[in-house]
Formats: sequence, structure tokens, C-alpha cells
Amino acid sequence: MHRFDEMFAQVPDGPMQFQAQSMGGMSQSQVQGVREHYRTYADWLGRQQQEAMAARREEAEMIFRRVGITFAVYGAKDEDGAGTERLIPFDLIPRIIPHDEWTMMERGLVQRVNALNRFIHDVYHEQEIIRAGVVPMEQIMGNAQFRPEMKGVKVPNNIYSHIAGIDIVRAPNASGQGEYYVLEDNLRVPSGVSYMLEDRKMMMRLFPDLFSSYRVAPVMHYPDLLLETLRASAPSTTDDPTVVVLTPGMYNSAYFEHAFLAQQMGVELVEGQDLFVKDSFVYMRTTRGPKRVDVIYRRVDDDFLDPQAFRPTSTLGCAGLLNVYRAGNVALCNAIGTGVADDKSIYPYVPKMIEFYLGEKPILSNVPTYMCRDRDSLGYVLANLKDLVVKEVHGAGGYGMLVGPAATKQEIEDFRKAIEANPSGYIAQPTLSLSSCPTFVERGIAPRHIDLRPFVLSGKEVQMVPGGLTRVALKEGSLVVNSSQGGGTKDTWVLEV
Repeated sequence: MHRFDEMFAQVPDGPMQFQAQSMGGMSQSQVQGVREHYRTYADWLGRQQQEAMAARREEAEMIFRRVGITFAVYGAKDEDGAGTERLIPFDLIPRIIPHDEWTMMERGLVQRVNALNRFIHDVYHEQEIIRAGVVPMEQIMGNAQFRPEMKGVKVPNNIYSHIAGIDIVRAPNASGQGEYYVLEDNLRVPSGVSYMLEDRKMMMRLFPDLFSSYRVAPVMHYPDLLLETLRASAPSTTDDPTVVVLTPGMYNSAYFEHAFLAQQMGVELVEGQDLFVKDSFVYMRTTRGPKRVDVIYRRVDDDFLDPQAFRPTSTLGCAGLLNVYRAGNVALCNAIGTGVADDKSIYPYVPKMIEFYLGEKPILSNVPTYMCRDRDSLGYVLANLKDLVVKEVHGAGGYGMLVGPAATKQEIEDFRKAIEANPSGYIAQPTLSLSSCPTFVERGIAPRHIDLRPFVLSGKEVQMVPGGLTRVALKEGSLVVNSSQGGGTKDTWVLEV
């Protein structure tokens, strides 16, 4: 028997459970324990045969391979020594979020992203939050993502992170009720939205009958909202901006997404070699001659954007781009230097940012966080490594972290030495009891831990499509949902009223 925190409510005789091997219905007590917004789906699922579900999963995999929905795995090689590409596993069972829960989450996301954009503008201009003593100066100036080149640079509408991916988990609060927490802010080049869109398309293809039983909020208009956001960031030098997507190239792990979004928006996908600077403007090479570029949705990290300003050996960017940007003749989405706000050492200060800039209490809570740079916190972390999740402040993709309860003694001791050698490079958090969702695995249906990445767009207004990308840790008991670590994805259904 296994718990499905997302599907089942707490009931007088304890949390309801569901047989992992069962596909043929639930007992009456189980049906009564299903959360209201899952009831229709749970009834439908109970009528499905495992063989039929397995056949649909194979169909989905075949279609994803045909379309080319893959990601590259850095450092992984096949038997011939070549780099490998993998499908991100797609789970057939959706994650369902009731309308009222999404409405609350959406308000919290708007609030949080507004405060983060205010913070980034502040650290590159007045630095009021530093002078007020809310965030220590060394946390900014010593941050590897702080770009001195951006000090005093004006950006359109004071928006730095036009596209933000905010990772959210649902876990029990102090009273035992499920509550949404922000786990991480991704403000530089967040990825995954293409999988959100393709997952929805696949669910509508495989299970059209379910969409007549549920009023699921649409997400397929995301590319339209994205293009609207990008055009809204254009310099005042044009009324009809030319937008491009800048990719590092086909060997990047998210290349499929770069090409997909460019195609969906009807804009050009370019590499650094396709761009050049002339007379303080950026142009792209076309078969009809040079064409001026006004907005660059860049999927290239800061270090590689301009070899004249950052890494001189980079061939991924465009020489002279920073000067054009500083002159206000091209918009970069997201802005250079945005990463100063999504560093894990800055994350603990976001609730204070919300109060400082907006005068409001945070709607969405942070996960309690210990900063190892603090002596008392460091002592607690070192004494409790086996019970904590420890992360490198610059880590990403599920790398550079320790999940204490699942780690070996040797892994814990290795991390202890690393923390002692560089305390400011780590934070730690309690191991949350993350919510689990029914997931179709080889032996049937079993619980797997999940998170959610909504994509928040900041242009003339902050907007988003309902839901986001639900990522699922497919390994039994695992808390790591990242695709590079074997995680999969689910379609996310936000119910309309």
C-alpha cells in the first residue's frame, strides 16, 4: 500500500492509500478519500487495463522520438564514444490542481517575480536594500553572477527576468496540511516549457475523452504570450521589433526547445555566428542581406554572450553585443546579470525582498534554509548532514547536492570536508516530505515525488499560462526530479471554475 498525497485527502482513519499493482478500481472507502478534483479521474483510471495504458505509453514514446523531443546528456557517451541524447520520460497520469489552489499560487508567483525584478534593478543602481542592511553587501559583490558591467545600465521597463521558472513543491506544513513552497528561482535561462506544451498535446491525443470530463485550463497559447513579452521589451528605436532566439547550437541539451519555441513564435533561430555588430546595432545575416535585430531571446549564458566583454574564447555569442545593449539599441531577454537573484545564497532573502520592495507579506513561503556561511547554521548542518539536503549555491540540474537520508556514509563525509573547506558555497534545507502523485511505472501505478515549474512572463504585465511543467522523480523514493538525473514529466491540469 502506498500514499498518493496529491490524489488522496487526509481522512479520519489516516491517509488513503492505493495498491501499486491495481488498475481495476478502488474500494468504497478509497473512493471517499479521493480529493474532490481527482474523483472523476480516479474513477476513469480504475476502469483502465494495464496493458492498454502500457500500449499508450509506447505510442507516446514513439511519437516523441519521431518529433525529436530529446535532450543531450553532458558527459554521457554511448558504446561508440559519441554523446548521447535521451527522451525525457513522459508519464501518462496527469497532475491535477484545483482552481482555488492555482489562483493562490499565481498571486504568489506574480508577487515574487515582481520583487525579484525590483531587487535586480536595485543592486545594479541605487543598492537601497544593501544600505538598509537587508542583504549583506558581500552576498552581492562576492556573487559570481553579479556583473559590474551592468551597473547603471537602463533596461526596458526595468525588467531583467522576462522569463522566470519558479520551482514549487507541495509538502505538509506545521499543521500537517499540504502547502506550496518555493524551492528555487530560475531567472537566467530557465528551460522545460517545450515539454509542458508537448505533454499537453500528447495527453489530448491519447486521452481526448478525459478533456470532455474536465475543464482543463489551456496552455498552448504560451508561445503567443512569450512573443508578446519579448516584443514589449524592444528598444524605443523601433515600432516593429525583429525578435530572434539565440541558441548555443544543436549540441546544447535544450536545443530542441530553442528550435521549438522559435518555430512556434515564427521568429528566426540564430547562433552567434549569424549575428554581427555595426554602427551600434546588432544585425543577423540573411539570404537577403543584413537585417537589424531588436530583441534577442538568449539561451546562452552570460559568460559566452560577448567575447569582447566576457570570455574571450567564446564562439557562441556576438562580439560587441554588450556595447549595443548598454546603448539601448537591443534588448536581451533575460538581461545580463540576472543570475545574481537566482543564486541559492540569495534565495533565503527573497521573503525579505518582498516586504522591502512591495510592503507585503509573502504569499508563497520559502523552504527553511540554513546558510553555512553563518557559524551557528554551519554547526547545525555539520552535525545533521544525514537528515538534510545540502546544495552548492551555484549548483544546478540536481548536481552538487547531498540528499542526506539517501546518501552513503562516505558521501556524507566527502560533503562534510567540502563544506568545511568552503562554508559560504553551501546551503542546507530539511528533507521535505514532498507530495507524491500516482505514476505509471513498469509494475503498474506507484507513488513518485513531484515538483512544479510554472513559467512566469514579465513584460508590460506579469502573466503566465495555468500550471507549468510537473517533473517527477521516477526512481522509487528519490527526491531528485531533474531530467539529467533520470526524472520525467507529467501534464499539469489546472481546473477552470
